Amino acid sequence: MRTRGMLAGACVAGVVFFSGTARVWTQSAQPSTGTANLQTAEQVYKNIQVLRGIPADQLVPAMQFITASLGVQCDFCHLESAFEKDDKEPKQTARKMIRMMFAINKDNFDGHREVTCYACHRGEHKPATTPVISAEDNKFAAEEKTHPAESSDTSLPSADQILGKYLRAVGGAEASARISTRVQKGTLTVGSEHFPVEVLVKTPFKRVTTVRFPGGDSVTCVNGDEGWLSTPGRAVHEMSPAEIDAAKLDAELFFPSSLQYVFKELRVQPEAQVNGHETYVVLGMRDNLPPAQLYFNEDSGLLARVVRYVETPLGRNPAQIDYADYREEDGVKTPFRWTVTRPNGRFTIQIEQMHQNVPLEDDKFAKPGQ
Repeated sequence: MRTRGMLAGACVAGVVFFSGTARVWTQSAQPSTGTANLQTAEQVYKNIQVLRGIPADQLVPAMQFITASLGVQCDFCHLESAFEKDDKEPKQTARKMIRMMFAINKDNFDGHREVTCYACHRGEHKPATTPVISAEDNKFAAEEKTHPAESSDTSLPSADQILGKYLRAVGGAEASARISTRVQKGTLTVGSEHFPVEVLVKTPFKRVTTVRFPGGDSVTCVNGDEGWLSTPGRAVHEMSPAEIDAAKLDAELFFPSSLQYVFKELRVQPEAQVNGHETYVVLGMRDNLPPAQLYFNEDSGLLARVVRYVETPLGRNPAQIDYADYREEDGVKTPFRWTVTRPNGRFTIQIEQMHQNVPLEDDKFAKPGQ
């Protein structure tokens, strides 16, 4: 199903679509099920010259980071039917730029990734060389520090107080802990197009989303420590470990009582506005993983936004999920609408029907062929 370049951007947040990047790369190389994490990029894909040695499942996320950083699509550097060919000059330039970036970080920052493609390009294929008088703030520009400092504003509530208010707002810790499954049906909207969607969630870390396109179903699933995507007529695409982590986080954030167990540490950050409302910002820290920023509405206490990242060899791919339309079902408030925004696109899921604590067998989350 083609729509806006196959819903450009593999958005891992409730549903992951094959973008132009993922779709064409999987045509040129399809690792056997279960082997992607064991092979390097050059063992799976053709003509890999710079990103040799990285796990094969990190190559597509790295390409997505480049498309987001430069504001381009795959065909800017590649021939769509032959990604391995070097016919286009921008592909040669990209290799030089990646080598330059690695050298800058090695020679100046002890190998730590301080400089990325986005540091200079900021969404433009040709970086600006002259300062601008004014520019619209980029919502993801300043959110890549691994350990941001905690707010020094003593007037802000503590992380425990913010989390406590959130749990009370959704119906209480005890009531939310009783919810173990959800079956949701609604509509996914991208641009002006609408498609039926079904979301099945089971704690812990199980979530499958099915989008019913005219040409067949697009299915995204995370099941514990494995995740996969499928589209009609194509081999199952296995998520990388970083993508699995992001999908697991999204799944667990839909169960409010799980939040305090997902993060090793919660740090209060300076306040921010979300859609015109003041919010408390809490940074969720996890061992050896990118932090996630949680935005809680100051008045209602409800979770309004999450910003989280997928790690790639070149930088972090950001995703922003905005939650709205909270409704009470079985004594617990749940968002019936969420919007996923990435640098190269967005989509919205609006839930119309929901049932909780219904039996969901584990085979609902099984990978095809198992």
